Amino acid sequence: MQVDRQQSGVKGMFYVGSAESPNAAMLYRVDGKKNIIIEHTEVGESLKGMNAGIELVSAAVAYARENNIKILALCPYAKSVFKKRPEFSDVYIKL
Repeated sequence: MQVDRQQSGVKGMFYVGSAESPNAAMLYRVDGKKNIIIEHTEVGESLKGMNAGIELVSAAVAYARENNIKILALCPYAKSVFKKRPEFSDVYIKL
């Protein structure tokens, strides 16, 4: 599954499909330290049951590792993925 990223200013998203009309998207903003704050994750009906949400979080984790930043998950879904995946703990900001 191809996950892309788009960012304009401090707001961005990881998405599947087109940026204008994504089939799945995880919205984030960037804080003053350049860390990612995941605010919302949504998966369309066409991708339900295909692990699209996990793919979005995995793409954010890979991006965070490549850019030496951390991730705070305010979105309940993303937060649940981080709790279930200890291998993502190196980039996760736990509150």
